[in-house]
Amino acid sequence: MANQNPVISPIPGVFYRKPAPDKEEYVKEGGYVKVGDVIGLVEVMKSFYEIKAENEGILSQYFVENEELLDAGQEIAVIIEQ
Repeated sequence: MANQNPVISPIPGVFYRKPAPDKEEYVKEGGYVKVGDVIGLVEVMKSFYEIKAENEGILSQYFVENEELLDAGQEIAVIIEQ
């Protein structure tokens, strides 16, 4: 069975799946990611922090919607190693 690796937010803030409102999502569910690929942003007090994949594989599912508030330590998504 393939490993399921959670993507955890290191900080609280607002999660964005897109770099801008008129742009496509960084990665859609079911999309392939490599280590270091940006999968989203967290905004805290007008500062944006990139959330990057720490594993290579398929981004199976997001657990946070675009523009949803999240807490530090909250699971954002899961990546399944191939």
